[in-house]
Amino acid sequence: MASKVLRAVVLGPPGSGKGTVCERIARSFGLQRLSSGRFLRESLRAGGGFPRTLGQAEALDRICEPDLVISLHVPFETLKDRLSARWVHPASGRVYNMDFNPPHVHGLDDLTGEPLVQREDDKPEAVAARLRKYKDAAKPVIELYRRRGVLHSFSGTETNKIWPYVYALLCNKIPPVHTEEED
Repeated sequence: MASKVLRAVVLGPPGSGKGTVCERIARSFGLQRLSSGRFLRESLRAGGGFPRTLGQAEALDRICEPDLVISLHVPFETLKDRLSARWVHPASGRVYNMDFNPPHVHGLDDLTGEPLVQREDDKPEAVAARLRKYKDAAKPVIELYRRRGVLHSFSGTETNKIWPYVYALLCNKIPPVHTEEED
């Protein structure tokens, strides 16, 4: 069986559901998920998600040009609420949301029982600044991919409502290994 290759990038502001969408793509289509942020930060010293700036997008192009770019649009108020309710387990990176994915015991990681922390940049006073910074930096990146004809934008307030549209788009590019009903 031939290897499936789909070079896709998922863009979106902090809290938009990029990680969840990437996990679902990997599971549904039998693709290996490469966390480009982690992988490329080491060699390019980029910060945060990837690519966030035009320079980072151009650096990515030197390695490989994306076949497909998915841009997630979530309303500002939704993002602000999501991020302010987000807590993480520092050692593993597991993320909890006190509104829709709380830990079994308040303030403690489900697997280890260790304390959860709220990142400084997830605190309500920092969220608005993060979102503004993302919007300003991402605008030329989104325009670059729009001009190339590889940008696909999806809007909504919940990943579960956006996901079926992302899934349908990807089904036109690569055959799924699991149907939507199996997920």
